[in-house]
Amino acid sequence: MASAAPPVSLPDEATLLRAVQAAVRAPSVYNSQPWRWRVDRKAGIDLFADRDRHLITIDSGGRDLLLSCGAALAHLVVALAGLGLSAQVDRFPDPEDSDHLARVRPTEATPTETQVADLARLAPAILLRRTDRRRFAAAPVDPHLLDTLVTHADRCGADLYVVTGATARTRLIETIARSASLQRQQAGYGAELARWTGRYSAAADGIESSTIAAGIDLPGDVPMRRFTAGRLRQPTHSLEHADASVLMVLSARSDDRLGTLRAGEAVGAVLLAATGMGLATTPLSQPLEVARTRDWVSEHLVGAAVFPQLVIRVGWPDEHAAALPPTLRRGADHVLLRKP
Repeated sequence: MASAAPPVSLPDEATLLRAVQAAVRAPSVYNSQPWRWRVDRKAGIDLFADRDRHLITIDSGGRDLLLSCGAALAHLVVALAGLGLSAQVDRFPDPEDSDHLARVRPTEATPTETQVADLARLAPAILLRRTDRRRFAAAPVDPHLLDTLVTHADRCGADLYVVTGATARTRLIETIARSASLQRQQAGYGAELARWTGRYSAAADGIESSTIAAGIDLPGDVPMRRFTAGRLRQPTHSLEHADASVLMVLSARSDDRLGTLRAGEAVGAVLLAATGMGLATTPLSQPLEVARTRDWVSEHLVGAAVFPQLVIRVGWPDEHAAALPPTLRRGADHVLLRKP
């Protein structure tokens, strides 16, 4: 009779906390950071949705919340890989707790785990990634780089559609503008926007005005969500050339919470991969927050068999663009839960 396998030893708690500190660098809707974490050397790392940070007006169904948490989950797995650890992810592990989104059990990676090595290459991008709302350069993005981003999304169980052709791009931009107009008419939208924007420079969440481009409403031809008066200077001479940004639509493969969480993981992986390539990125959730415009994107761009979740704008940063400072994140005492 075969002997029982020895119990798996997890890394020490300090190492797990380092990974969580990297995971909270993930982008989230309005920088709301709607997540809580529990670290236990015996059980691993648990990810929970923080309902106190749910934006109930723009995100009544919780789609943006799940995307945000999925991006954080991807950052966690990448951070663990950067520490030489493999991660076993169990999504929605507790049927009695719908806010328990994932349990991650890290173990020491073996030299043959090529997937861990591939993820580890993304780890340096965690501290470098920024949301850039400024104009991009005129240089086009090479198609093979876009293909690489599509592959990263596919590995996460999601689809990334690159919008090609002037007509499709124009119609998507018109749809983005239409969604903004419809949201401004929505009761409670202005109050929710005001709550999370125009934060002072030391705020640990929300959208700080120094991250919002000043002087123009359109960085290139793509409308941004109107947060508050921006203080971020546009690159010198950036209005003298075209903005060659590319628009991509990231979609889930199932219209359920698991599909959306997996799509969020793809968002995290794609943004980190783009950052590692030296590309600038802007996640745009607004056009998919309105049912009417989300249906248009599904019907006319990505197809009915997939479910659009986010538009990602990607391009080369302008050569005169100043480096963006990191946005602050909540401290461990605000995001960690006590052990049961």
